[in-house]
Amino acid sequence: MSKISQFLTEVKTELGKVSWSSKDDLVTSTIVVLVSVAFLAAFIGVSDFVISKVINIVIR
Repeated sequence: MSKISQFLTEVKTELGKVSWSSKDDLVTSTIVVLVSVAFLAAFIGVSDFVISKVINIVIR
């Protein structure tokens, strides 16, 4: 039991040393990620559509 309590004490100490982001930084980073993912998804979707149309034209 003492090893577990020692481990938890050490974890608490280490978590106190962590530099946590502020709420504003977190919100900004989240928005950047969501916009980037949306842009990439749209780009891949349009590219897939165009490439499939070109392939269908070539096959005919």
